[in-house]
Amino acid sequence: MSKPIVVVSGIPRSGTSLMMQALDAGGIPSLSDGLRSADPDNPRGYYELEPVKKLATPGDRSWLEQAPGHVIKVIHSLVRHLPTEHHYKIIMLHRDLDEVLASQAAMLQRLGKTGGRLDSERLKAIFRKQIEETVGLIQSRPEMDLYQTDYRRVILEPQPVMSEISEFLGGLDVDAMARAVDPSLYRQRR
Repeated sequence: MSKPIVVVSGIPRSGTSLMMQALDAGGIPSLSDGLRSADPDNPRGYYELEPVKKLATPGDRSWLEQAPGHVIKVIHSLVRHLPTEHHYKIIMLHRDLDEVLASQAAMLQRLGKTGGRLDSERLKAIFRKQIEETVGLIQSRPEMDLYQTDYRRVILEPQPVMSEISEFLGGLDVDAMARAVDPSLYRQRR
């Protein structure tokens, strides 16, 4: 059996890029293209792969043949579109939704994109429902294994979290993973 595809998922601004960095440092190479370069919102980079963003549409999936043994970032709403013929180990990041919205707002403001957003309570309700549905879907699919953690816990307790992830994925460099966590980048706190 081939190696699983490691997937980092969550709502945008929930710590997925940080987890990608930690896994890369721990010994699982990331499958990313660098098209979205580092910026003040993610000074260490986004670790994205452009074809992943097109999972919901029909098209070329040949890039998935390179993914076993690697880690890819897949936004929570696209996890359902991962094809069933692969084995996935999914790390789902959760974060306080007020912090997520504050981080998204800061990023949009920096990019000059303001207005036209749903009110925060409505948006939080949508995110809660989407995450609940995604977790349920993952738990119902036999080709998917799930580990869930909270962004705040990753920041405050990196060593035990990375140890749990190493156990989930099978023998990573826990110390290198923990060193990849930079608490100074936790800027939108509640």
